[in-house]
Amino acid sequence: MKRVFIIILSILISVTIYSQQHYVDFVNPLVGTKNMGHTFPGACVPFGMVQLSPETETEPYEKDGKYNPLAYRYCSGYQYDDNTIIGFSHTHFSGTGHSDLGDFLIMPTIGKLLLNKGTAENPESGYRSRFSHKTETAEPDYYSVMLEDYNIKAELTSTTRVGFHQYTFPKTDSANIILDLMSGIYNYDGKNVWTFVRVENDTLVTGFRQTAGWARTKTVYFAMTFSKPILDYGHEKYDSSIYRGFWRKFDEGKNFPEMAGRKIKAFFRFKTEDNEKIKIKFALSSTSTAGALKNLKAEVPHWDFQKVKAKGQEFWNTELAKIEASFINEKQKETFYTALYHSFISPIVYMDVDSLYKGLDQNIHKAEGFTNYTIFSLWDTFRALHPLFNIVQQKRNHDMMESMMAHYNQSVHKMLPIWSHYSNENWCMIGYHSVSAIADAMVKGIIDKDPKYLEATVTTANNNYYDGIKYYKKFGFVPEDKSSSSVSKTLEYSYNDWCIAQMANQLSDTETEAEFIKRSHNYKNLFDKESGFMRPKLSNGEWLKDFNTLNTHQAGFIEGNAWTYSLFVPHNPDELIKIMGGQNYFTQHLDSLFTMQLSD
Repeated sequence: MKRVFIIILSILISVTIYSQQHYVDFVNPLVGTKNMGHTFPGACVPFGMVQLSPETETEPYEKDGKYNPLAYRYCSGYQYDDNTIIGFSHTHFSGTGHSDLGDFLIMPTIGKLLLNKGTAENPESGYRSRFSHKTETAEPDYYSVMLEDYNIKAELTSTTRVGFHQYTFPKTDSANIILDLMSGIYNYDGKNVWTFVRVENDTLVTGFRQTAGWARTKTVYFAMTFSKPILDYGHEKYDSSIYRGFWRKFDEGKNFPEMAGRKIKAFFRFKTEDNEKIKIKFALSSTSTAGALKNLKAEVPHWDFQKVKAKGQEFWNTELAKIEASFINEKQKETFYTALYHSFISPIVYMDVDSLYKGLDQNIHKAEGFTNYTIFSLWDTFRALHPLFNIVQQKRNHDMMESMMAHYNQSVHKMLPIWSHYSNENWCMIGYHSVSAIADAMVKGIIDKDPKYLEATVTTANNNYYDGIKYYKKFGFVPEDKSSSSVSKTLEYSYNDWCIAQMANQLSDTETEAEFIKRSHNYKNLFDKESGFMRPKLSNGEWLKDFNTLNTHQAGFIEGNAWTYSLFVPHNPDELIKIMGGQNYFTQHLDSLFTMQLSD
């Protein structure tokens, strides 16, 4: 399989390290945003913790006590078809099928101070602004747009841990910078656990936000500094709590340097001359406000916006130049490098400049000898992204494997990550695909042949209370009446078992190799010779009735159907061809998959 992949890759591209061509010229971060909510345009460096981006709407996760399907449309916060912007927040997902984040929304305004967002139909009712794609620019690590309602030009760039804002104001005595600590993606009433803000002096503000969302215990700290002194500041609190303690002796809403509550919106006011720029540096940390301040001072010790932008774009150019695409036209080149750009957005660096980070156990750890990463969407990335990293991001992928091991060591379940997310495990999707990522890295020499990796994968694969593994080990398949998505799980567990066997082989552990090679054949237990497909089976050994091979909502499968999943035996395609009736039949089966006509 490795040889086939390399042949295909060589047909499409030629690989050159550190070419001098400026590939950022071919990248358009807006590609893919016109019909999807999965992609954000904005400022980020490769694998950066800061993902600073405009948001055009934030639909609540629920309405009337039920899931609001419109929330999914805004899982990245930005929709190309919208014509208003509500602000610029610092954390985003790219490409995932669920969402969270959208932390620390900043919006510049002028005139009357409004702290509600308003509506797209009536932007004047809040702080949002109209905008046009004609004044919008999106490049690697740079975004700009004209906020038409305020005649403010917004520009964004970033480093790994610092978002850099530059807002060009008209002449006004009422320039406002709003910091909305309630805003978020997939928001709902009660998602904010606590927010805290300190005005340290007339240019420096620190604080944190704790939320309970997809990551149910997520705390992000910040340090924000302005390029000119604050004239006036305050906040509104939208908590429903009656208890205020003896803080009630203060007027906390106006020029009071400490803000705390579940729902807070802060504001900072300035006077500006015509075309005067107010710059904001906004650093993130998982450990503390002191950590955020260290990150800010280390990464952007100056106020030169163009210098940060140029450095970020050169960073992108270096990364994108690891693959030089040849013999394709300019449009294809733009598409190719935009796709490569998206591949280098996450996972993200998740530690301070001094290597401290918050671990899965919610304690502070130091990454010794590696860079710690988070956002491991492994069901989505084990097939292609991490194998690509083994070719063009070897040092990073090594550190990602070490990050997975740190997750394992901090896990009370003693499991490798399923979906690692900001010091949390959110358990999204099926399988335990960190196993295949680690195995591939070991076989290809990216990580050492160390028994600690095998121990972690075997322990994860034997966790009886995780997602049907107990039944998988007992029956040789996952029964649909015991655990849903049973066919998908059985096939993916079989593949992961084979990966463990390959690691055991590398370590000359013949006993473990034999055990997991045997388990890797479990896919055969769900092959139905009569239908010619993998089929859900019950714990009594009977096939699930009412079997529909085309139904993507068929019991036994997740985000696929029998046609797609029945081919998932990547570790033993020869045997799959054999049990499906031989090469001639299998060839016809494949052809029909790609040529069948489907009705609406």
